[in-house]
Amino acid sequence: MAIVLSTPGPAAADEATDGKDTTYYISLGDSLTTGYQPDVDKDTDVAYTDQLYAQLKQRTPGLKHIRLGCTAETTESLINGGKCDYPNAKSQLDAALQAMAQHKGKVAYVTLSVGANDILLNCVSRPAGTLDGACLNSKSQTMAKNLAQIAGALRQAGTDSTQFVGSDYHNPFLAAWLQGAAGQQAAKESAPLVKAANAGIAQVYKSTGFKVADVAGAFSSDDFTTQVNVPGAGEVPANVAKICQLTWACTMQDPHPNADGHKVIAGVFAAQLTENDAPGAGGSPTPTESATPGAGESPTPTESATPGAGESPTPSEPATSEPGTDTGSNDPKPNGDLAETGASSSTPVLAGAGLAVVAVGTAAVYFARRRRTGEES
Repeated sequence: MAIVLSTPGPAAADEATDGKDTTYYISLGDSLTTGYQPDVDKDTDVAYTDQLYAQLKQRTPGLKHIRLGCTAETTESLINGGKCDYPNAKSQLDAALQAMAQHKGKVAYVTLSVGANDILLNCVSRPAGTLDGACLNSKSQTMAKNLAQIAGALRQAGTDSTQFVGSDYHNPFLAAWLQGAAGQQAAKESAPLVKAANAGIAQVYKSTGFKVADVAGAFSSDDFTTQVNVPGAGEVPANVAKICQLTWACTMQDPHPNADGHKVIAGVFAAQLTENDAPGAGGSPTPTESATPGAGESPTPTESATPGAGESPTPSEPATSEPGTDTGSNDPKPNGDLAETGASSSTPVLAGAGLAVVAVGTAAVYFARRRRTGEES
């Protein structure tokens, strides 16, 4: 069921009521931003975006959250739409640009986590589970170009008082370490692949004036040296211990962060969103050209949607709920709540970064989580 968010009229009234103290946090991205949890098979309010908002609101009391994340989003669908429905907007990016135009000068923070699904949802052959190297190379380049367009459009729509942060990704393939010698080799081989992908993501963000939330670093993704005792597993490398403690990869074979993982991610973003460091103050480049790792040409980010077209979402006060509440399917909503978007209740969809592969020779370790619906057993 489509939910009409609002019209510009109530937005103006809302801001008039709250006065100059009203500011906004806009969050965009995939299931990392929606708090998908496999134990309830739903998007929830444990998402790092919700936890980050709670932290930011403590130092910015008038802050409101425009929560636009969409489970299963790719860089392409974030630009063009197709995964989630945004009333009066064609895509997640379009909705964000409209909101930024409507609240020009009042958007304090913008966060973005997207890109993993571009590769992970496209480059695995089934049922063999093998990784297509040519597809991987092609999708990586396309992902970087799209990400540059997204970040560039957002950066251009902001002001000098808007802070922008994008994230890289943790490495869920480290959980294979627990599967014996072959799994340990797979875990080791996954590290440079994920590191290279994250380097490309970080390069795009930096070139478009975004700061980078180093999620991989916070999860100790490259630390095979430090040994940590994990109950039931014994001594394992620190990066394996972190992936088991902060995600569902070791318990449910699902790569999504758990509530503790989202708390860590929120902390990484909060560290970048400092009170006295506005974007542009540190010599952040104007997003005119953005390097694409592995590509011969640098794409120029352009806005894929025109801000102000149609009706813009209007933030309202966020509803309160217990952390981890099963809030149903994802609905990009301006007040931090979740509601209905995306596929119908009878259509299963892949949940966020729920499809992942790591090359082991010609084979792959394959994580797949399908989002159950009321009509599925």
